Amino acid sequence: MADSRETTEGTVYTVTGGDWDEVLAEAAGDERIVMNLGPQHPSTHGVLRLVLELEGETVTQARSVIGYLHTGIEKNTEYRTWTQGVTFVTRMDYLAPLHSEAAYCLAVEKLLGIEVPQRAQDARVLLMELNRVSSHLVALATGGMELGALTGMTAGFREREEVLHLLEHLTGLRMNHAFIRPGGLAQDLPADTAEKVLAFLKVMDSRLPDYDKLLTGQPIWRNRLSGVGYLPVDACLALGITGPPLRSAGLPWDLRKVEPYSGYENYEFEVPTANEADCFARYRLRLEEIHQSLKIVRQAVERLREPGPVMVADAKVAWPAQLTIGSDGMGNSLEHVRKIMGQSMESLIHHFKLVTEGFHVPAGQVYVPVESPRGELGFHVVSDGGTRPMRVHVREPSFVNLQAMPAMCEGSMVADVIASVASLDPVMGGCDR
Repeated sequence: MADSRETTEGTVYTVTGGDWDEVLAEAAGDERIVMNLGPQHPSTHGVLRLVLELEGETVTQARSVIGYLHTGIEKNTEYRTWTQGVTFVTRMDYLAPLHSEAAYCLAVEKLLGIEVPQRAQDARVLLMELNRVSSHLVALATGGMELGALTGMTAGFREREEVLHLLEHLTGLRMNHAFIRPGGLAQDLPADTAEKVLAFLKVMDSRLPDYDKLLTGQPIWRNRLSGVGYLPVDACLALGITGPPLRSAGLPWDLRKVEPYSGYENYEFEVPTANEADCFARYRLRLEEIHQSLKIVRQAVERLREPGPVMVADAKVAWPAQLTIGSDGMGNSLEHVRKIMGQSMESLIHHFKLVTEGFHVPAGQVYVPVESPRGELGFHVVSDGGTRPMRVHVREPSFVNLQAMPAMCEGSMVADVIASVASLDPVMGGCDR
């Protein structure tokens, strides 16, 4: 007779012994399931597909499948002028478009052998750091959503809206700005830039401490992330991992410090690191990087109080007339039309040719990296001396960092795969590009 016990639902029998125990023992090691996590899944950051082999809840093998958002951006730039290329690369990593614009323009400027004016450099730093804040806020918000901390999601997107409103005021667009151009900027920042940015900083200073109360000090959040997605520094170096995952393993590698560009050597800020190399360390690191970025923004605003040009004076690169928006906020202003039409015919022809054909870039090739919110974003640009790139290839951090997914996930639970991928913060638009 089988053992039994009485419950509120009635008698429950426990069947054991004989063949049953042998069958269970034999089947325990063979119950393997292959599962697709994504691409149409809210926890895989867009359109990432993870193929997981499971034994129960344990992941025995994991691999990532990409390409669902492929747009051919690198190839498309070869069929556009150097300036038009900006409108393509800004659509790769759609959470950090200004970093892609800056890296691409720095590569073109290196080929041209020109240096942009100081005001343009300071404006680029301001915009990139605001963009870093908005990107990290999305990382915190989507990570919170995927792990069930929905208040973290609503708070993260609330603050991100503040950044996007500010970027819209400064550049004209919330995302995909195409505001940074080879030689400088599309146009100068608005007259009330300092006032708007300082008001934004005041809002952020009041709201950022809430994240420590809501998440950092929360035992459930801490226990959910601590010791999960472990990736030590030697694994990061072997796989080429950069950005927050590398710094969370203890290596203070940040291109803004080790290979400064756009005048970052003139700003005071720290490179946060951690030693735990887990998901919780990456969360805390991104939160601290937001504080450091706001510190840089404050310095950039003060530097921007000095007036000056925002585009190189070279007539072979810069358009003769700067674009200004009309009173209806749509077209060019009457002053702009009078200026461009009232100049000499040669000037009008030159402007037309610059816009339609573009400028020539000396033959050669360069590689220029910048520190995007996800790590080293590098542009390898080749010119054959024409008005279009011969080749544009991007070293995209989301693509490279996804290599770490199996190392972080194999041997862990399915639920921890979600936390691990969220801590990498991949953007599939950049990965597939």
